[in-house]
Amino acid sequence: MSRCPFSTRRGFLGASGGALAAPLLTKAGKAAVPGMTAAPASDMSDGGAIPFFGKHQAGIATPQQTHLVFASFDIIAQSQSDLVRLLQDWTQAAAIMAAGDLVEPADGNASKPPTDSGTVRGLGPGRLTLTFGFGPGLFEKDGKDRYGLAAKRPAALVDLPRFNGDQLEPAYTGGDLCIQACADDSAVAFHAIRQLAHMAAPNDAADGYGGKKAGATLAYNAKPGVATLRWLQTGFLPDYPAGETPRNLFGFKDGTENPGRPDPAEISHGKTIGNGSLGEAVWVGNEGPVWMQGGSYLVVRRIRMALQHWDNTALDFQESIFGRKKVSGGPLTGGGEFTPLNLDATDADGNPVIAENSHVRLGAASTNDGARILRRAYSYNDGLKMIAERWPPWRQGLEYEAGLIFVAFQRDPRTGFIKIFDRMSKFDMMNQFTTHTGSAIFACPSGIAKGGFIGADLFT
Repeated sequence: MSRCPFSTRRGFLGASGGALAAPLLTKAGKAAVPGMTAAPASDMSDGGAIPFFGKHQAGIATPQQTHLVFASFDIIAQSQSDLVRLLQDWTQAAAIMAAGDLVEPADGNASKPPTDSGTVRGLGPGRLTLTFGFGPGLFEKDGKDRYGLAAKRPAALVDLPRFNGDQLEPAYTGGDLCIQACADDSAVAFHAIRQLAHMAAPNDAADGYGGKKAGATLAYNAKPGVATLRWLQTGFLPDYPAGETPRNLFGFKDGTENPGRPDPAEISHGKTIGNGSLGEAVWVGNEGPVWMQGGSYLVVRRIRMALQHWDNTALDFQESIFGRKKVSGGPLTGGGEFTPLNLDATDADGNPVIAENSHVRLGAASTNDGARILRRAYSYNDGLKMIAERWPPWRQGLEYEAGLIFVAFQRDPRTGFIKIFDRMSKFDMMNQFTTHTGSAIFACPSGIAKGGFIGADLFT
């Protein structure tokens, strides 16, 4: 495979105008990128471009965009070198797309399939972020150390336990690699996943990872490939003003108690959330391996919501389930959205104002030994499906296949999501309206420096 430098009108690797930028390099200083160029997707300014390179991966502490495409992959690479090459190629392509450009083949060979579908031509960057994670199967799968990485699996990258009430479907569970694409345009987010999946999957025997020349006639779809899509889920948020907490499909605010909440007046495009509490809750420190320091662990859960059942539930019961007022988001004990919970308050009969089995009490840091996670959830709507509810009134029939793509980042899932959700899965009143149908865990490495690639330190 030829390796050529690329150019970009935004010069995200230091080029200007049409000048060639230096290629991404391995630690040995050898070129480690495919033959790509960056073609302008539009004539728009750089507004809306979130930097791809940095200390942390974008898409974790970045203020939420309005659209999500979450993709999980199975690795089918024949060797570690093939896997590394894919991560190098993905790094370059992701940086190009985050800058708002199209990924184009350097040789411009019209006899080959286009590298880029071109579906976002005419659009800007859309605040696109691409966040990459490594699942347990990268390190060991079916008892096999496929790529010599088993000894480097972090202790915190545990297999998630089966929680009470789980009804997990293989179509939305697991994965060796993941990519979280978020953008303010659904077309931009899906385009990014589509291009990266195309690069990884079998498609062209003419060159590539282990492929062989097929002669004068190109034998497309004959390349063994490196990774294939396992499952994919789209999500959305309403376009709220900056700093406003999103609402889920139950109509309640979701993420009020996130760590590191900034002053809404300080939020701007591309500016990340960040303070000491966020660092303690989200970023891996010296306790983790070098390649994970500055990274975070991602837990994703696909949660179907019984919306028809919920829509027939009295408002006061809805609020009792959450422990918060629906309109304001304030706790039932009084005050505004960010008023601290008063878990000791009782009513005239001596009962807790915020119920013992309310969602907010069971999820509060104060009732979980200080455990905190960064919620970055999105709603989803996949139409209708024949569903049998697991709680009274045990309705069965066509219902909305809709709910929440719960995405949570944390420093250690053992003391984060697992600790919090173990109790919630058993006692939360909200369980009668929700069913967890998908689940996965990934280690998201630290940010990527220019000249490096995703998870580079893992392979040294």
